[in-house]
Amino acid sequence: MTYPFEGFILTVSAPFIDSTTIESQLAAARAAIASRDTVARVVLTACGGSYANMLPNEYFLGTTAKDIEAIVLNAAEFTSRDSSRVDADTVVILCSHSGTTPETVAAAKHARERGALTIAFTFDPTSPLATESEMIIAYQHGEGKSEAYVGGALILRLVAALIEERDGVQIADAVDAAVAQLPTLVPAARESYAASAGEWAFASRREPLIYTMASGSNYGTAYSFAICLLQEMQWVHSAAIHAGEYFHGPFEITDVDVPFIALLGLDESRPVEQRAVDFLTQHSDKALVIDAEDFGLDVIAPEVRGIFAHLLFNIVLRVHADALADHRGHPLSVRRYMWRMEY
Repeated sequence: MTYPFEGFILTVSAPFIDSTTIESQLAAARAAIASRDTVARVVLTACGGSYANMLPNEYFLGTTAKDIEAIVLNAAEFTSRDSSRVDADTVVILCSHSGTTPETVAAAKHARERGALTIAFTFDPTSPLATESEMIIAYQHGEGKSEAYVGGALILRLVAALIEERDGVQIADAVDAAVAQLPTLVPAARESYAASAGEWAFASRREPLIYTMASGSNYGTAYSFAICLLQEMQWVHSAAIHAGEYFHGPFEITDVDVPFIALLGLDESRPVEQRAVDFLTQHSDKALVIDAEDFGLDVIAPEVRGIFAHLLFNIVLRVHADALADHRGHPLSVRRYMWRMEY
């Protein structure tokens, strides 16, 4: 696997991290959060798909934490802002899959120099990001991984623990229990959507543009599907439209032959998504609506079902992306520029 870092192409070979080690790293990060005199704010920062993983966690903090401020920023913008509000009262949570993303590594260094507690997620515990960060949580990736120990699930668990430790909201056990259900829920979701995703992909195989739409804790998933899976991996034009913004401009491009993927989640913003879906399905013959009510989440505690659903949306949309790649004859691994040259 190759990744660009500071103008060079690097080959990264990371060890597989066992669940015991990951649990120990989570516990250490939680203890580090608890040991701070004050935690006034949380900054979630990354790039690309890792940035998208941060968006639902900002929503989680914004709807659940009582006193802690939260913001999510692209890593390059985080550093360039050079905000004086990043200080010893700040927890900065970072993510880079390879741990070599230059902007995210620089963000970790910047935050740590300002006295913030830096907690990084990556699959490579020996990476530059791991070196620059105070705490590291190395997640599983590739063959043999458990869906309970991938990046998005572990970030959600850490944020739940942070809310509990610093705001006293009893939520961590419910989130931990929900994440533990992923090894069962994920295969079921893949199987449930395999046939319909294949039909959608065949019908959509020559579409030059596909929009995605969601809100709340699911917007990050729609955003990731648009910029990573469609634009980056399939070279299909796309844009992620926030369902709450749909009626403030974007709905003018809706027509019978304009394809959309719209998500309906289970969190507080579902009515926002539902309003947009109601209009969309009246005016487009190419609207695919994916509803989290069909995910079989009755086994998940009601108080965390809404914030948990985005993890299943990630899986279901990946099933659609795999099918689209197959019908387009364009493997998801193919790139023009990424990992192929300096940039």
